[in-house]
Amino acid sequence: MRSRLPDFHFNRAKTSLKQSINRYTHQMRRRRHPDSVAIQAAMKADLDRLSNSLEKLNQGLIRIAVFGLVSRGKSAVINALLGQKILQTGPLHGVTQYPRSVYWSATNGQAQVELVDTPGLDEVGGEIRATMAHEVVEQSDLILFVISGDITRTEYQALRQLQAAHKPIVLVFNKVDLYPNQDRQTVYRKLQARFAQGKDQAFLSPDDIVLVAAEPASVEVQVEWANGEVTHEREFPPPQIDPLKEKLLEILNREGKSLLALNALRQSRESENAIARKVLKLQREEAEDLIWQFAKWKAITIAANPLAFLDLLGGAAVDLVMIRALAKLYGLPMTRHEAEKLLKSILFSSGGLLLSEVGTGMLLGLGKSASAFAAAFDSVSGLAAYSATAIAQAGMAGYGSHRVGKAAQIYLEKGCTWGPQGANTVIQEILAQADSSTVIHRLRRELGDEAVR
Repeated sequence: MRSRLPDFHFNRAKTSLKQSINRYTHQMRRRRHPDSVAIQAAMKADLDRLSNSLEKLNQGLIRIAVFGLVSRGKSAVINALLGQKILQTGPLHGVTQYPRSVYWSATNGQAQVELVDTPGLDEVGGEIRATMAHEVVEQSDLILFVISGDITRTEYQALRQLQAAHKPIVLVFNKVDLYPNQDRQTVYRKLQARFAQGKDQAFLSPDDIVLVAAEPASVEVQVEWANGEVTHEREFPPPQIDPLKEKLLEILNREGKSLLALNALRQSRESENAIARKVLKLQREEAEDLIWQFAKWKAITIAANPLAFLDLLGGAAVDLVMIRALAKLYGLPMTRHEAEKLLKSILFSSGGLLLSEVGTGMLLGLGKSASAFAAAFDSVSGLAAYSATAIAQAGMAGYGSHRVGKAAQIYLEKGCTWGPQGANTVIQEILAQADSSTVIHRLRRELGDEAVR
């Protein structure tokens, strides 16, 4: 029975992207700030990328990029999947000079698939092609890496670079028709052993290696005619592509929509983080003034309060208001619940800050309370002690509040992806629900770490 999780992930991703687009579009309309034109210009390109990600989801278009070194048969693999020779192939290096897309209809309408052919990763003009490859892989949901024998050092390095994009990879061992069966199996077992252990196991399973002959070499056959004449002709065997086709259809049918959702959410997160960074940069001075203003308010509040147990509550309340004020200034989403979570994260991420805010604050607060009690009986000495303690505690509180504010700026840079429908939240849900047999499950560690950075 087909799991409904991919459809759930797909719909969650669409909701998340729609929410983000609506939020930032609304913010651009309502801004009345001297720098609003600059902020809107900075946000527009990222908003366009968000809209493109949503459009790709609406189309249900899954992109599969085909990479490899020259003469490994990338174009031939795509032609074999299509069942016809659409892309040019040949014995010369560099037949494919730029990425080219073709559509594959083998999924019987269950998904739209775009196959992207790319130039060889080791061709001349590598810097340009490296940039081109980066752009292609960022837009892709799945990667095919084509080899034609045991993996070389150059291929391994290229494979590791592609793996850094944290996209699922299928290793295609092409041209197996050129190997005797025993040699073919030896190479295959060696590849399986390489990716069955160590750091390589994280992103590529032995099950993700498939053997194909996309464009088998011609063979000479003897033809005997009715008149007894014997001639020799070249015969071209059909492609041996079924193992790859079955592998791809298995992935697409089982988790294609989840892959689409993940990629769209990651692009959404990058766009939102870019918006936040630009807004933070443009409004840095105003934010700094706001932080110092709250630091002063907190210092005054703590100094004036005679009761120790209210110091922590009052100080925390000021910090919460400051965090939400910063978020409002930046135009970033922040509920009270999220502000409380952020304040706890900031305090517990710095032992020194936690100690100064809680430990030292409580000790000084108790001393201040005792001084206030003493002042009731000895107004001169008690008031002097109260003032000295209050000033020390106020300075400590103000400094702590300033540190909280600066830390909040850093957190808010990525805080736009929080919340029930935030990109990070939905990414974590998809990863947590991924079945152990899926390609998404093999990316959990990398994508999980990426989501919390």
